[in-house]
Amino acid sequence: MTAAVAATPRRGFAWIRWSAAGLLALVILAAVLAPLLATADPAQQTLDQLRPPSAAHPLGTDALGRDVLSRLLFALRTDLLLMAFAAGLPMLLGTVIGAVAGYYGGLLDVAVRWVADIFQALPVYVLLIAFVFVLGPGTPSLLVAFGALGWVVYARLIRTEVRRVRERDYVSAGYLLGLSHTAVLVRHVLPNTLRQSLVYLATDMGMALQGIAVLSFFGLGVEPGTPELGAMVSEAQVFLRSHWWLAAFPGLVIVILGSSVATLGDRWNEREEAI
Repeated sequence: MTAAVAATPRRGFAWIRWSAAGLLALVILAAVLAPLLATADPAQQTLDQLRPPSAAHPLGTDALGRDVLSRLLFALRTDLLLMAFAAGLPMLLGTVIGAVAGYYGGLLDVAVRWVADIFQALPVYVLLIAFVFVLGPGTPSLLVAFGALGWVVYARLIRTEVRRVRERDYVSAGYLLGLSHTAVLVRHVLPNTLRQSLVYLATDMGMALQGIAVLSFFGLGVEPGTPELGAMVSEAQVFLRSHWWLAAFPGLVIVILGSSVATLGDRWNEREEAI
């Protein structure tokens, strides 16, 4: 009876999860089909400047006469790729560092914990802005900044799991079979320690999207002229009162994309906790 009552709220909100999955699928599909769905060249400047939504330009045009819908579609491509790499690279780096530190221990383990404690005590967005400001705006700087700051959580998660798994009987059996430490770590330890990192990755992708949008808003994101959601909102801030569509549509897409990823990440986390 208790289990049935506890399960009812989750089933009642199942439509939220399905809606999030559907919206995310539509966004990804729109990004993939951007060349087919775009009504114009996203970089083409025309004399139709600051036109409201119409049949010719469904989402209007910006201050340079560029079609907002076309730029929005190609901006989705940019943000989805950046989001994936900005979350995936730290996971890869943190997994390697955490696995080696947790498995071998010693001074490396102490150093990793010390560095992780320092990084986690500092404000992430301030560090991101500082990193990109020093390196200079652009996609490479974004990825370096996210990789340099984001590995800490993954390293902590993997280190803890590796220290737990390395004491299991099947790991000892690997030694008895003559496997090297590297082989045991790669074949038997790591595959059984990645679950928590994958759960966090789903949440981290949403956080990466927000960070990319914030940096682009301040002019520290992708190269100027590249369609990107945060940059589109930044360019539109001087027209907020007079030309609402310039900021409304990219801002709405950021909310939809971020909310969908966060909702699915929370659902995945709930499933893992249940397991």
